[in-house]
Amino acid sequence: MNKATMKTLAVLAGAAIASGCSSMAADTASVDSGSSAITAAELAASQRRVNELESALAAKERDLTSAQARTSQNSSSTAAASTDASLFPPNPKAGQCYARVLIPAKYQTVSEQVLKSDAADRIEIIPARYKSATETVLVKEASTKLEVVPAVYGTVKERVLVKPASTKIVEVPAVYETVNERVLDKPAHTAWKKGPATLQSANVLSESTTDTGEIMCLIEVPASYKNVQKRVLVTPARTSTIEIPAEYKTVTKTVVKQPATTREVIIPAKYDTVAVTKLVAPASEKRISIPAEYQTVTRTNKTTEEKMEWRQVMCEVNMTRDNVLALQKALSDKGYYKAGLDGIIGGQTLSAARAYAVSKNLPVGSNYIPMEVVKSLDLTL
Repeated sequence: MNKATMKTLAVLAGAAIASGCSSMAADTASVDSGSSAITAAELAASQRRVNELESALAAKERDLTSAQARTSQNSSSTAAASTDASLFPPNPKAGQCYARVLIPAKYQTVSEQVLKSDAADRIEIIPARYKSATETVLVKEASTKLEVVPAVYGTVKERVLVKPASTKIVEVPAVYETVNERVLDKPAHTAWKKGPATLQSANVLSESTTDTGEIMCLIEVPASYKNVQKRVLVTPARTSTIEIPAEYKTVTKTVVKQPATTREVIIPAKYDTVAVTKLVAPASEKRISIPAEYQTVTRTNKTTEEKMEWRQVMCEVNMTRDNVLALQKALSDKGYYKAGLDGIIGGQTLSAARAYAVSKNLPVGSNYIPMEVVKSLDLTL
């Protein structure tokens, strides 16, 4: 394996140590709490620097993927021996997580006297002196202009077609009427009734005697009818064509009786008496010496350069529910954590830890908790 490939492996290994323990330790753009006095522009510059470093790391990871496809398999111990030591946390311990963060440059404000303006000569103008007089001057020369004689209009009445004659097909609905009709309700039939024929009507057809001695007569029952109403068609539906006459309207129109014309008009010259100023004495100048002027200016000097530093942070190894509950309770006791104790690292827990770290001038992170904060709260994880 060549030197470039081994260096690429070292970069990837350093990134894995920084981010593998926990997603909470992946904020490579975190800023040291000691830089709270840095301006917004400097913080933005630091953020851009972090973004550049992350982009470079991503490029090296791509190079590693390409190099692994071209090189043979070597033991992990051989690759680790040639790795740049600066890409790993110093003296790492098992069960601990580290985050590689950018420590911004530090600046110092100094004041000094600087030259504001050089010594110079001021030229003072003595204005010219004038006197007032009156003169007759031509204001406007004689001229001619074309004057428009407007057209003369009149009104006339005219009968105009508004809507031409047309036809319309109208549907004439069918006509129905209701009639009464006598219909059969029950047809004629026969029925057996008890008793001799003398007790029955004249419609007895036959008699018979049952085993019990009873006389049964077969009676003819005539048919019955009822009256019902029916709706019958008198005239079927049809269509009819209707003539619609044309519509006219009398309108008033404006017409030109005499078209517009032009005529030439002479405009005489105009004169005016105006007040004029005549020069009595021309302007002159006088030179006045002006001494140099100094001012106190304040500038910011960089005292230390930005650098990358490894920090121990909380991660999944020590971020148990009991440890998180202890952290939340400690922050709550000091008045920084206002939510309920749930044992879960969330936005409120991170914000409370950050606020506490800033107040104690401790290292801070936007999405991770440095171990210095945990130790400051007298917690042992």
